Amino acid sequence: MSSILRNAASIVGVGETEYCKVGRATRSEFELACIAVLRAIEDAGLEVSDVDGLCAYASERSAPVALAPALGMSELQFVNLYPGGGNSAAGIVHNAALAVSAGVANTVVCYRSLCQGALRFGRARAGHGSSAQPMGASIGGPQAFTAPFGLFSPAQMYALDARRHMHEFGTTSAQFGAVAVASYANAQRNPRAVMHGHPLTLEQHQASRMIADPYRLYDCCQESDGACAVVVTSSERARDLRQPRVLITAGAQGMERGDGNERQSRPAPLWTTAGQASVARRLYRDAGIGPEDIDVIQVYENFTGQVVMALEDFGFCERGEGGPFVESGAIDWPNGRFPINTSGGNLAEAYVHGLSLVIEGARQLRGTSTSQVEGAAHCLVVGGPSAPPSSALVLSRD
Repeated sequence: MSSILRNAASIVGVGETEYCKVGRATRSEFELACIAVLRAIEDAGLEVSDVDGLCAYASERSAPVALAPALGMSELQFVNLYPGGGNSAAGIVHNAALAVSAGVANTVVCYRSLCQGALRFGRARAGHGSSAQPMGASIGGPQAFTAPFGLFSPAQMYALDARRHMHEFGTTSAQFGAVAVASYANAQRNPRAVMHGHPLTLEQHQASRMIADPYRLYDCCQESDGACAVVVTSSERARDLRQPRVLITAGAQGMERGDGNERQSRPAPLWTTAGQASVARRLYRDAGIGPEDIDVIQVYENFTGQVVMALEDFGFCERGEGGPFVESGAIDWPNGRFPINTSGGNLAEAYVHGLSLVIEGARQLRGTSTSQVEGAAHCLVVGGPSAPPSSALVLSRD
């Protein structure tokens, strides 16, 4: 794969709608998807007729079969859905790049629309993702053994991993809070961020209400309404388009042996990890670089503890040292060695299942981020930690 993909495809366009708190969108989820896709195409200097491929999350309700005719797209040569939610953030871009590199498609749009005002996860429904069931409905599979004991929401499920990390390595709630504080600080420079104008201190984090021990309010991602999209085409064609091309140097996806979406089924060695160590190894191998070459990181933060574990999996610190690593200021902008989530991320910009992190990575390499890392040449984008099959990208400046 590396010989086919490395730098053969590029991100050439990005598009977003306004992001807002859950339930405050003034347009339907489908309208938002269409707007984001059109803005990404326009940003690239292309026409709708140039698009011959679409990539979306498997849980995307604005399905490609509806979006393509609504926008008047020509015949599509490639349509792809990546399984899951936030784990898809880098995966759909990776799949688009593979399709372009293999000559299956010329121009692919990756998109995600999410109006959580239409579906409140962990409240009105049990389960997660597109398989969620109305409360009171029959529940099968592994959930039949956990739902009767109250294990419903993602916060409850992922808190189990975090608590185990704390038990084994001495990680603290304040160290999780360092991730939230860094993200909120970046959002204060980003006028697109829902939490722009709402800074967060560690003291506020520690005083916030408990959601699922050890996760407090500010350890949890937002519930948001919005949509975003990116355009992927060949790097050769990208030379002649409107925006500076952002090279897709490498992508990797997959899952560890024995891992799965049900937290209780994870093998014991994975309980204190993001389940991404093998993805990280293949990503760096195919990119021809290591963690020391990364300048800025966009890492999916459904919950702060999963960020700590992902940083360990991707080699920025040793196993069990993620807590002291984030507490040290290494992830802070502008002085940290590895600034993270420079737009504010899922915690403070908006929760659009992580595709906005890819857009922020592209902005960093275009030199247009509101928290620009000087001289950024390589950006790591990590899809949902502890949510297999996971995915990651290395994006590079031309």
